Amino acid sequence: MGISMTTAAANHVRGYLENRGKGLGVRLGVRTSGCSGMAYVLEFADELEPEDQVFESLGVKVIVDPKSLLYLDGTELDYTREGLNEGFKFNNPNVKDACGCGESFNI
Repeated sequence: MGISMTTAAANHVRGYLENRGKGLGVRLGVRTSGCSGMAYVLEFADELEPEDQVFESLGVKVIVDPKSLLYLDGTELDYTREGLNEGFKFNNPNVKDACGCGESFNI
């Protein structure tokens, strides 16, 4: 299945990478956190680890470590603006439940 991005997310990441002046893409992962168990981690990636999986979506590379891929396979990364709030949204088909604040999930 892999990881994909919407046009809005790809444009947002591409713009940040251009302003930053370096970077291979973004690294998407999960960590144990929050009231539901897992939280998303998104950061710029400047280098690849040997075990990393690389997915290219709309010209932007999304890099995922193998352990996180178990929880993220099939996820679509979106970027939304709602009023004064804007940010990334993770459309993850593996999520069974999420906390009320939207910061964590479980599978």
